[in-house]
Amino acid sequence: MTWGSFGVVHITSLVLGVALIIGLYFLLKRFSQKTQTIVLGILSFAGIGAILFNLLMWGSPLEYLPLHLCSLNAMVLPFAVWTKNKTLNNLLLLWGLGAFMALVVNQPDFEIFSWTFAFYFFPHLLEIGIPVLMFCLKLVKRDMKCIVSTVCITLVVYTAIHFINVALNQYCLANEIMNRAGEIIQVNYMYSIRPENPLLQLFYNLIPHSYWYMLLCVPVIVIYLAPIYGKQILAALKKKA
Repeated sequence: MTWGSFGVVHITSLVLGVALIIGLYFLLKRFSQKTQTIVLGILSFAGIGAILFNLLMWGSPLEYLPLHLCSLNAMVLPFAVWTKNKTLNNLLLLWGLGAFMALVVNQPDFEIFSWTFAFYFFPHLLEIGIPVLMFCLKLVKRDMKCIVSTVCITLVVYTAIHFINVALNQYCLANEIMNRAGEIIQVNYMYSIRPENPLLQLFYNLIPHSYWYMLLCVPVIVIYLAPIYGKQILAALKKKA
């Protein structure tokens, strides 16, 4: 049975995923913050396991470096949970969007009872769910002042990864480094080189240039973050008025 894309199995998996996070919230709500932190801290390493799985499983580590947004989320998440750092936890409210997109715009050929599916679905689910639970359980606080740091950190990371993409692609092309399919490796981490879904294709149609077209995501980011910090923003505006 394959996972599919927007079929019954896919939609059911998303519904069950949401139910799992909600169930985890009500379960952890009964325990102390120390216990909540320990449980979420242990679960936060699931993404690290997925990164190692991909690096070792597919025989082409250059194509599976942890440089997509969801992989960056996976690496930051344990630090965010264990330290309860306000900046990191607020940052992951945005970076969790990458994991959400990975679940919705998924790989349709995954067998749902395979290790590939398990190492894809559950780490991405936790990369969305844990940051949300950190705030719902009041382990950290939302702070609208973190919007600036969230956007700035994301842009800096995106820019750095774009240059990594360019350098890796030039290296692989010059040295004819190939993957298992016999193709010269050309990476596209954080999609800075080219679009790979309809939404990003729309952005590329407006700005048909590598790197720059993704900056159209900035208004989307602001619109996405606005309701998350809506009450604080409104309170600040009323106070200023």
